[in-house]
Amino acid sequence: MEWTGARYADKPTVEVHTWIAAPPAQVWKLVSDIELMPRMSPELQSVEWLDGSGPALGARFVGRSKHEALGEWATTSHIVECEPPKRLAWAVEDPQYPTAIWRFTLEPQDEGTLLREWMQMGPAPSGLSFAIERMPEKEQKIVFVRMREFEANMTVTLEGVKKLAESPRTSGEASL
Repeated sequence: MEWTGARYADKPTVEVHTWIAAPPAQVWKLVSDIELMPRMSPELQSVEWLDGSGPALGARFVGRSKHEALGEWATTSHIVECEPPKRLAWAVEDPQYPTAIWRFTLEPQDEGTLLREWMQMGPAPSGLSFAIERMPEKEQKIVFVRMREFEANMTVTLEGVKKLAESPRTSGEASL
């Protein structure tokens, strides 16, 4: 895990990675199937493409999330990078001034795939900004705790992708 930034204004980032014994094209089928992601996330509840789209530059999807302390919310994300089978990234809410950016990167490595998941908070205000506004003296702790939560959730997601990609049934229909 790699984590940078202490304040929200610093646009903190976190990255996790895993090696998967499957080729990038096979792993790509899983990470680009955003409707599969809620099965691997304790926070993300559902995802659906808008306008019947799929993973392509400019495509949009709605994600619904739930968090014990932050409640429930929905966001619209925009695909800002789509380079099969290497990279998929989306900006949350406004692609020019996002509340967060998420990215999967796939690299061939040792007859398998090195899969990275990276995210950046900000620069636009998000739900976390409201907690910081209420307790500005605790900003660094609030950001630190949230980044640790992201790290844990991302690790679970990558473990789920790895399990599916390495299972005998490698389609997105395989069960976790």
